[in-house]
Amino acid sequence: MRKKLAKKQNQSTGEMKKLVGIPVSPGVASGKALVLHSEDFRSIPKEKVGAGQIPQEIARFEDALTRTRADILGIRKKLSEEIGREHSDIFMAHLLVLEDRSLIEDVITTIKEKRVNAEYAFSIVIQKYFHAFSQIDDEYLKERVSDIRDIARRVIENLIGKEKSPLANLTEKVVVIAHDLSPSDTAMMDKEKVIAFATDIGGPTSHTAIMARSMEIPAVVGLDHVSQDVQTGDSIIIDGNHGTVILHPDAKALSAYAHEEQRFIELTSELDKLRNLPAVTTDDHPIELAANIEFPEEIPSVLAHGATGIGLYRTEYFYMNRTDLPTEEEQYDAYRTVAAKMKPFSVVIRSLDLGGDKFLSSLEVPHEMNPFLGWRAIRFCLARVDIFKTQLRAVLRASVHGNLKAMYPMISNLTELRRANEILEECKKELKKEKKPFNPNLPVGAMIEIPSAALTSDALAKEVDFFSIGTNDLIQYALAVDRVNEKIAYLYEPTHPAILRLIQEVIINGHKNKIWVGTCGEMSGDPGIAVLLMGLGIDQISTSPLLLPKIKKAIRLVPFELAKEVATKALKFSTGTEVQKFLRTKLTRFLKELMTEGI
Repeated sequence: MRKKLAKKQNQSTGEMKKLVGIPVSPGVASGKALVLHSEDFRSIPKEKVGAGQIPQEIARFEDALTRTRADILGIRKKLSEEIGREHSDIFMAHLLVLEDRSLIEDVITTIKEKRVNAEYAFSIVIQKYFHAFSQIDDEYLKERVSDIRDIARRVIENLIGKEKSPLANLTEKVVVIAHDLSPSDTAMMDKEKVIAFATDIGGPTSHTAIMARSMEIPAVVGLDHVSQDVQTGDSIIIDGNHGTVILHPDAKALSAYAHEEQRFIELTSELDKLRNLPAVTTDDHPIELAANIEFPEEIPSVLAHGATGIGLYRTEYFYMNRTDLPTEEEQYDAYRTVAAKMKPFSVVIRSLDLGGDKFLSSLEVPHEMNPFLGWRAIRFCLARVDIFKTQLRAVLRASVHGNLKAMYPMISNLTELRRANEILEECKKELKKEKKPFNPNLPVGAMIEIPSAALTSDALAKEVDFFSIGTNDLIQYALAVDRVNEKIAYLYEPTHPAILRLIQEVIINGHKNKIWVGTCGEMSGDPGIAVLLMGLGIDQISTSPLLLPKIKKAIRLVPFELAKEVATKALKFSTGTEVQKFLRTKLTRFLKELMTEGI
């Protein structure tokens, strides 16, 4: 009898399958899938209408736009109340689509000339927009197709009277599976009911990835065809720590991942014991643990996860998905809020890092063959001094409300650094003349993420108050590896000897000039590598708030003398693989479950 039941179960659930995507929000969850099938705009039925019906169809279309606008404003209000205005401003892009006169006129013209129903006319016009965006050779802008698809889906729903997203009225816990999750879908998620999600497309810079991290929902994206492989009701496991998705898990996998889920919960719950304890080794060597954030609303998470500062406040998201530039007052209010809430802990505000994969919709940024090597970050700021000064003035004014520090991204030479500091001094003179208070001794640092900066860090260190090593880009530039290109992902090695030597060089030169050196890349989110960095002499580790408990626990489990020994030996290896193997062999005894391999 047992054998028959097992056979029947396998037929109904299918064979177990493992998919690997991009982990964008940590955690592990298992449950029943809810598949959201994306709207196929090519399948909207075409209906011929008579000349006398054309005004009625146009009126239906305009009414759908009005109702869709009301829907979006309602979602925006809800999101603003729950997790903050910056997140709700994502929907400004949606509203812009609804007000695009060329799109509206195209639809009305199509209704008139082709004499077709409004939903069909809208579907063929919007497909032209999809096609135009798909031809753009830029990952960030390609991700914005989701904004257009989201608003298009809502217009169609209002035209045909279709029921709204099932995410708004869930009655049980589910794992959401979709081709793509729109910002409004994510905004409507009930955190108590949606325990994880996985999508075919997307990347770490997508709105949904940012929201997932903010809402602390495990998420994996970039899975290619997970929405086709899964049916609603299927059993599924999402591992947001390693980017793994298990379809139709068998008893062994369910047991293994239940253990992994429990292990993650236990590690996270360690904060209850560690939150108010210092990040200090067993032989009393201290390390400052800070957090990386995008939005002021993340501060409760920062404090709840035991950080003693913000090592990287990314400000470019303030500028995106809007039709205008943020004013000095808007920025001042945001920076002041962060400074006051984190006081007395320090907050490092990185100046605008646009370009690469992040662009302003309100500026004409030229298309570049190699945007990561082009007009971005400090290069953009030095070219657009008006935008740069607005931000620096806001930072300076906010500095009287807490322990703020400023940091310039992508410094490649001393000339750039000096010019940036000259502009900062101009801002100080202006504020002094205007009798607006600011901290005249605002600490200023350089982000070391280009090999040329690392190799000339002895010169740079003489003219800044601190260094912060941006390992994400340092690895990308030093190893010539596009970190979002899955075909060469295997070459992206944080433990590559070249990376370790560059980091060592920066730390040595920083300390020679009596300035502190931190790291703010994803590299330091690995417990073994964090110990290695500590052994190299790093003063501050800044990473995602959700990863801090694991790093703090690792620091408190090892003696500093061991960390130095590990760093000395690691620098002698010839390959990154050798370093990784050595770290596992040397540190597993101390870090135990912290270094357990992914399943």
